[in-house]
Amino acid sequence: MPADVAPLKVANRPLLLVGVMAAMIMQTLDTTIANVALPHMAASLGATRDTITWVLTSYVLASAVMLPLAGWLVDRVGIRTMMLVSACLFTVASMLCGVAQSLEQMVFFRVLQGLAGAFLAPLAQTVMLDTSTAAERPKMMAIYTQGVMLGPISGPIIGGYLTDNFNWRWVFYVNLPVGLLCFALLWLYMPTTPRRERRIDLFGWLMIAIAVSALQLVLDRGEDRDWLASGEIVIEALVAASCAWLAVVHLATARAPLFPAALFRDRNFTVGLVFFGLMGLVMMSVMALLPTLLQQIYGYSPMQAGVLLAPRGVGMLLSVTVFGRFMNKVDPRILLSIGLALMALSLWLMAHWSIDMPRLPIVASGLIQGVGLSFSFMPVNMIAFATLSPRFRTDASGLTNLMRNLGSSIGIAGASVLLARNVQVNHAEIGSHLTPVLLPFAGDMHGTFAPLSGAVLGVIDAMVNQQAAMIGYLDDFLAMCLGCMAAIPLLLFVRIGPQTPTANAATIAAESAH
Repeated sequence: MPADVAPLKVANRPLLLVGVMAAMIMQTLDTTIANVALPHMAASLGATRDTITWVLTSYVLASAVMLPLAGWLVDRVGIRTMMLVSACLFTVASMLCGVAQSLEQMVFFRVLQGLAGAFLAPLAQTVMLDTSTAAERPKMMAIYTQGVMLGPISGPIIGGYLTDNFNWRWVFYVNLPVGLLCFALLWLYMPTTPRRERRIDLFGWLMIAIAVSALQLVLDRGEDRDWLASGEIVIEALVAASCAWLAVVHLATARAPLFPAALFRDRNFTVGLVFFGLMGLVMMSVMALLPTLLQQIYGYSPMQAGVLLAPRGVGMLLSVTVFGRFMNKVDPRILLSIGLALMALSLWLMAHWSIDMPRLPIVASGLIQGVGLSFSFMPVNMIAFATLSPRFRTDASGLTNLMRNLGSSIGIAGASVLLARNVQVNHAEIGSHLTPVLLPFAGDMHGTFAPLSGAVLGVIDAMVNQQAAMIGYLDDFLAMCLGCMAAIPLLLFVRIGPQTPTANAATIAAESAH
């Protein structure tokens, strides 16, 4: 097909692009919009501080499990059917999340939401590429990337406003009008694409899905079940390890594996997968921890917490806008090292927060982290795809998305486990140093004013809990900072080869964005 002709002909491209962009933004919005409502959800659903994060991990995990099937499903049923079904099911699942009455129901409905939403962003990207000519694609991908960034920016603010002024359930109900608009525009303007028979490696996909799910159960339930002292956790860990091993052997030896073995022989791509997992881990872990920290430790309202989280998205959006101008002129290894260093710097600053401090450090660290994520996200796409054959890009994009979602899911669960463990340890250590001299009342006052002694000791215990939780958050931020710094030496294994003719920086970065 000539370069000046779009592969996919549509009757009204502007309205179709509005529909697919709205669907993509709706899906990315739900990765952050519920964060600031987590404390309110925990109180309403009877969940604890560490179990309420299942609302986030279940969504991300479900998306990760389904992503490898996107290409096969599109070939079998067509992109029109896939977009319509995904938008419809995502909207229905959002409404079910809004009416959930228990944590178990919420997690189940979030899984349904993640399964349906997994395809919206990749299919939106495919439609934008296929309805554009070669000359239009860089511009389209710039629009797409800015749309991807709109979720992290607007999600916390919208979620905070709805929680403050209505109810946490409205962070899910808000998807109804958007979902209906998407469905109507897609129904009217999305053309039917050809279908073709394609074999699917069900065994490989099943092994990956079971391994990822079992690992997530270990991370989510290990703290409550005392880890390997529990038979359940031992069984889940063995299942995760066994299925992961079977998946690796199968992918390396099968005639038609889920992911071509040639992908893993490309050193740049293999190293890039590590960075994709790391970025998903850091970005989503921080976004899961901060809303609770800002509301429970600092006392901000959900709306205020959402505004304080927005600078991360602003930093990403501004830097992406400027980034494309010199992206092709600088070694991506240098850019990625700068991005990782900025992310580490922001996390180091966060690891030195105190209970009493103004808002400026929160805003400053968020901006730095947003710029760092932008400087990491686009160069790692260039590195991963720099020496990869164009025929592997579809499968490579699915695998990179899987790694990023897997990193996000593991990061959220791991950060919650580390936080819960550190709070217990810190509470015991702080409590062991309390003496009558340090108490805010005379040592014998509890005997003189016995009726008040229980309340006074309760206040002291609350203060100890607050200090222990704050130290736990700081320990999490420091651990993520060290992880970013430890990843920089991996760039020594990266080689920069010649780019393929169609692989300019903007297109490569966008083609694997989702």
